[in-house]
Parts: sequence; structure tokens; C-alpha cells
Amino acid sequence: MDAPSEGVEEALEVVAGFDEALTHGFARLAGDQLRDLAGALASTPLGQRAAEAAEKIAAGSVAEEHLTVLAGGRAALLGAVHDALLSQLDTAMGRRRAEYVAGEGRSAAGAGCRSWLAELAITGWKGVDHDLVSASAQPIEALLADPGMRRLAVLLDGLAAELSASCPVATMERLPRRRWADLWTRALLLSQGGWPEPAVEEVSGTLLILGVDVQEHGTAVQVQVHGVLDERLVRTSVTVAKVDTIVGLAVWPLLSGYPKLVRALAEQRAVEVRDLPLLGGGDLVWHEDRVMLKDPVDPFVTARVALAGAVAPAVPPLERHPVRIAEPVLVEGDLSGYAFDRLTPSGPITEDVLKGASACVGLMRWDGGQWTLQPLAVQKGKKKPHNAELALSPKAAKAGEAVTVLKERAGRLLRK
Repeated sequence: MDAPSEGVEEALEVVAGFDEALTHGFARLAGDQLRDLAGALASTPLGQRAAEAAEKIAAGSVAEEHLTVLAGGRAALLGAVHDALLSQLDTAMGRRRAEYVAGEGRSAAGAGCRSWLAELAITGWKGVDHDLVSASAQPIEALLADPGMRRLAVLLDGLAAELSASCPVATMERLPRRRWADLWTRALLLSQGGWPEPAVEEVSGTLLILGVDVQEHGTAVQVQVHGVLDERLVRTSVTVAKVDTIVGLAVWPLLSGYPKLVRALAEQRAVEVRDLPLLGGGDLVWHEDRVMLKDPVDPFVTARVALAGAVAPAVPPLERHPVRIAEPVLVEGDLSGYAFDRLTPSGPITEDVLKGASACVGLMRWDGGQWTLQPLAVQKGKKKPHNAELALSPKAAKAGEAVTVLKERAGRLLRK
């Protein structure tokens, strides 16, 4: 695991060059970086088209089709990096992985937003101002009105909000180049349409929970639960809106619409599921009315007994990116050699708790050029703290009083 896969560093250097060109804008000199990207794709089906697109843009002729080809090339390079790293991890753990099966449906296209994305690429992040950001309002509004385009609409709305909050971008000391380039690339590809929808099957059985990843953002919080369902690794997620002042323990009361899920997490219970949709990428769509809580099950027992033989889900094409790697693992013995990352502020696991721990159920991730371990549950002596341990605690209830106050104030404003 310590030795990097062949070609990973070189591919990431090419992507970094493209992202640098996108920072300054394709209207400026960006030929070398784009030719490097095209060169890396030379032996692939995209090779010839990428070379033509790079030359056209370097000559000052920037068309949407050229940008789309290069965005596809960038995504393909990061997808190759993802595949190499995931294969390395699967080999190290002896983990089997299912083959991806696409559904028959096709996603719709979003032509209206492509001109704005093209303008971003031509101008570059450093040239973004409020006028350019405001130009996104009309196409995003049109996308939001179409339920079939909601995925693309939310992505673009988030990108526009980040850019607006950073304006004028030219004055920023550090730019999130990789993140913004990822969002730009994904939006441009999604706007093409034609992507197969993931295959869906209905599943029933006993879900054994390994742990939960609590992802907090300024305007939303998502809990992503990892577990084993009938010898298959699955994950299920729910998301709720919030304001940026609600953080840490105060996020748990926001999930009051999912009482069974929260109780299952807090009390580490097994869950009997009935006819839940399972997407081809391993995502279980949660329905409170189709689940029943069962007895508590120790996640370390689940990890020792069921994790080794569980089949991991396939990765859908657009999800092939190093940042999305989050593989459940059990680590026992000396944990001092691991780089821990992403400790959950709404849970009890801290750096002090990790010192001297003898076992950890966590997620292996790859970020910043190295493998890191995100703890979901830790064993330290007789104690086994986990990320959802405080979800139903008096501390969480007290922290959630702010949520009640905000709801009351919002209600008064609406009545006025």
C-alpha cells in the first residue's frame, strides 16, 4: 500500500497542469498544458479528438465541443488513477468487486448551462467576478424547474455559490483549483446527457451496520451509513438542509425525520430491510417505512465475521475519481502507523481517543498523495466509541435547542 501505483503521479501531474490552465483561462496561453493532456490520451479512443481540441483552443478557437472532449479526457485520467488505486486496495485486502451494470434509462441533457461553463473556462477562475457568476442564474433556474435535471442543477448552484462567495477570485491567496476543476468537469459532462441511469434492484435482508460518516457542509448535513447486507457491501445516505451556525452535535436533531435510522446508528442495531431499492453503485435508498430495528450488533464483530467475505459494489463511470474512494476496513493492533483523517465533530472520536486504541473500523481513503484512515468506530480497552454514539444523548438534544429556536423565528417571519 505504501508504494504508489505505476503512472499515478504522472497522471496527476497532467491533471494539475490542466487545472492550472483553467485557473488562468483558456483565452490566455494554455497550449502546453492542454497538449500534455492530449498526449496522455494519445493511445486511447479520445486521443485524436483531444489532440485536435488542444490545438484549436491553443490557436484561440474555443468551442463547446472542444471543451467537452478535454473535460472527458481529464475525467478519464482521474478515472484511471482511481482504478489503479482501488485495484491496489482490493488486492491488499483480497476484496472481490462486482461488475458494473448500467440501467436502460438515459439522462437528459442540459444545453442551457454549457455556454456559462464555456465562459468560465475561457475567463479562468482568476477572472471570475459577480457579473460572470450572476450569468448562471437563468440557466440554473431553468434546470431546477425540471426534476430530471435536478442533479446537474444542484451541482451548478453549489459551484456558483462558491464562486460568488469568493469574488473577486483574483484577490484570493489560495484557490481550490482541483475542487473547482472537478465541479466544472462533472457539470460539463452531465450537461451532455446520454448517461445510463444506474441499474436498480429491490433487496431484502438484514443490514449489519459498520459505521457512519457524518458529512457537514454550510447548508446541509449528510449521514452516509456503511454496512453489510447479505454478503454485499452497501451504503445508505440521507441528507437534510441546515444553516452554517448548526454544527457538531446540533446536527443530530435535524435528522428527526429519520428516527429509525438515527436509533439504529446510536444503538448500533441491525436493521431488517424490506424491498429497498439498491442502485448499481452500491447505494441503498432508505425508506423508514420499509425497515425494522433488530438487536444490537457489535460493529467489530460484523467487521471480523462479515467484512472479509463481502463483495464490494462496482463504481459507476462518473464516480471514478480518487476522492470518492471510501472503503470499509478493520484495522487491529498497532494503529500508530496510520494517517488518520476526517474526524467527525459530531462524535466522540478525537485524536486523544485514537492514542492507544487497539482496533478501528474505518474508511480507507486516498487524499493528498497518501492513504488515510477515517475512523468510524474505535476499540480502546473496554470502550468502543463510535461516530453516532451521542446522536440521542442529552448533549445532542441540548445542542439542538438552537434548531428549535431557528424554526420558531422562521415561522414568525413566514406568518408576517
